[in-house]
Amino acid sequence: MTESTSVEMQTVNYKELGMEYAFATKAVLGKNLMGTIKEKGVNAAVEFCNVQAYPLTDSMSIVYNTQIKRVSDKPRNPANQASSKELEYIASFKKEVANNLEPKPFIEENETEVNVYYPITTNVMCLQCHGSPYKELDEEAYKTIRALYPKDLAIGYNDNEVRGIWRINFKKE
Repeated sequence: MTESTSVEMQTVNYKELGMEYAFATKAVLGKNLMGTIKEKGVNAAVEFCNVQAYPLTDSMSIVYNTQIKRVSDKPRNPANQASSKELEYIASFKKEVANNLEPKPFIEENETEVNVYYPITTNVMCLQCHGSPYKELDEEAYKTIRALYPKDLAIGYNDNEVRGIWRINFKKE
């Protein structure tokens, strides 16, 4: 008598894994920005972001052994300009959000790696630096943004708008 053993194959849900990395990074950035706003004000948060956003994102990339980047069609920093493919994803996310649909991440896979794209949407906290000047965005913070980011395009947003996307790249397990 031969015994047949069934081995269950574990499958990795790359969409969920990519979203986990994006949400964790967003949480770290948000916690630090909210703490800075609470302790020192919005203007200090603009300066904090200028100096610390990249190192914080890079540290999360190290934690998860992945590449994490934020890109936009209206970047604050030109280094965060979305590629033509990413612009298509942003446009798609904008349509979904405008139609009150829950955006679904885009996933690209090959044999060795995965890219997950997930929208960055604005909330009330975001508008303190990404809202309309002299409205949600106060004069002092706006002056600081103009000084630190002379080519800034990342203003004029309203609540619950797509401001860009997370691009998460990692090796398959």
